[in-house]
Amino acid sequence: MSDDVLEFDATTIPGRPCSMAATLSLVGEKWALLAVREIFWGNHRFDEIARNTGAPRDRLAARLRSLEAAGVVERQLYSERPPRYEYHLTPAGRDLSTVMQALRSWGDRWLVGEPPAAVAHSCGEDLDALYVCRHCGDEVRNRDLELQMRTPAWDLSGPVVPDDSEQ
Repeated sequence: MSDDVLEFDATTIPGRPCSMAATLSLVGEKWALLAVREIFWGNHRFDEIARNTGAPRDRLAARLRSLEAAGVVERQLYSERPPRYEYHLTPAGRDLSTVMQALRSWGDRWLVGEPPAAVAHSCGEDLDALYVCRHCGDEVRNRDLELQMRTPAWDLSGPVVPDDSEQ
């Protein structure tokens, strides 16, 4: 698998064309992201992933197949007799780590009393995810953001309805 962009037409999803909707159509079901979490943390075999996610085996198998078909994970043979495979993240799968970190941070703040796990940086301190602008290096805050619609026939309020007086 190369670092090529996964091809997905965001305009085929009902509602506003949006990369978030396209992403959620692939990894929005909890077993998908929990499987990615386990692979990211070094649990590559199906039994390990099933145990640590609590996912029903049939649903986990289906999620892993869809993640593989989309190029997020890849199977690697580790035993020929019988054939057994491990799951590994592709570059696209590894890039989901920022999504998982954001979800974990939000859950730590808003859902759990005492965080059940922490992610430490190489300096030894707990990681506090921060978004910065690639251009200027400033920290990004919600008040600094502006949505710019780039899909024809859509604006910030939704689909643009042609004005009957213009026809």
